Amino acid sequence: MTYTAQLVTDERAFAGLAADWERLHRRCASATPFQSHAWLHSWWQSYGGRGRLRLVLVRHDGALVAAAPLMRVRRPLPALVPLGGAISDYGDVLLDDEHGEGALAALTGALAASARAALIDLREVRPGGAAEQVYERWAGPRSRVNDSVCLELPAVPMGELIARLPSKTQQRLRAKLRRLDALGIQRHVVSPGEVETALLRLLELHRLQWEGRKVTSEHLRTRFREHLVRSVGPMVRSGNAVVTEFRLDGEVVAVDLTLLSPRLAGGYLYGAHPGLRDRKADVAAMLLDSTATHTKDGTPATLSLLRGNEPYKHHWRPRMVVNQRLLLARRRTAPLLTAALCDAAARRRGKELLRRLRERGGS
Repeated sequence: MTYTAQLVTDERAFAGLAADWERLHRRCASATPFQSHAWLHSWWQSYGGRGRLRLVLVRHDGALVAAAPLMRVRRPLPALVPLGGAISDYGDVLLDDEHGEGALAALTGALAASARAALIDLREVRPGGAAEQVYERWAGPRSRVNDSVCLELPAVPMGELIARLPSKTQQRLRAKLRRLDALGIQRHVVSPGEVETALLRLLELHRLQWEGRKVTSEHLRTRFREHLVRSVGPMVRSGNAVVTEFRLDGEVVAVDLTLLSPRLAGGYLYGAHPGLRDRKADVAAMLLDSTATHTKDGTPATLSLLRGNEPYKHHWRPRMVVNQRLLLARRRTAPLLTAALCDAAARRRGKELLRRLRERGGS
């Protein structure tokens, strides 16, 4: 079987790949919503830089069977890094499951040829991701280090999630759910035509709920709003996302964006009116209950709380899963790999020192 590789650097060509890319996305079981064309192309429109696009594609008889969505950066080191950036919880490549070794060999070879004098730095690869196959096949210098922590639950209905917890916690959570029912909060899954309005309301509620507190500043920026509105509509139509409004007395008091793939569902972002706290509504339980409804048939297999090790997530006894950073070099770029590993180690030591200082300050 003959496989042909191609390096795409033209932004208009990226836009034209939508149909082929989505077919490949559906045929890669490990793919997450962050590898969909709608998400990545929209991200590029908001965050990409002219002349930096590097899409490594592999075709067989004209069909797209592998893809690595990358961009070139020069700082802190010359590298090819995944599209999606910091606002994407997972990074990965795509491999058509039915083409196996052939597509993998072609993609790995094309990546080596495309890297030239740059390091390939694949961030936030979820364990089991397709990029791990590339890593195992890579012939040159390579290394892997831990990246962000994600917390995951089994994809089961809310009742089963609660049943996993200690009896006192079960009683407390069931009381909170009864409280939500007593308040009369109703869910409404929005249609594709309602997505833009719902997302704008989500972002406004998100701003309100964090007012006066530390918030992820990127979520308040115009480029993020434009990316979210542009990407989520197509993702809702393709089944890669669902937007839910929560209404109380006819007023929208919360909006949730959940991203979906065959193996994973994850609540990505939400906005909730601060008045819900005054009414003693447990917003976290309300959102998880809603997200769990999208996994009631047992698929996707994982209900992800996505990146972050926040204490409130541990109330549900999740499993800790550590994303991987996969570093691939050619022999001539091995010094870049060494430099990246030294930088990662220094950052890790710095975070540990900061943690200890904070603990001492608190005590």
